[in-house]
Amino acid sequence: MSLGPLQILLIIVVVLLLFGAGKIPRLMGDVAKGINAFKRGMKEGADDDTPPKQIDKDDSKSDKP
Repeated sequence: MSLGPLQILLIIVVVLLLFGAGKIPRLMGDVAKGINAFKRGMKEGADDDTPPKQIDKDDSKSDKP
């Protein structure tokens, strides 16, 4: 089921009526910023896959026999 030229034109007209021509560029910029932030978060999440270091509680009490 693909979109024909008439359906695409109808979608564009509805979007223009809802948001207005002045708000469309700002809306697209906000969407692009959101996508970039998501990609950055996914990249940082992949870098943080190393397990955290374990701190031994026994090392802090050296007066134990």
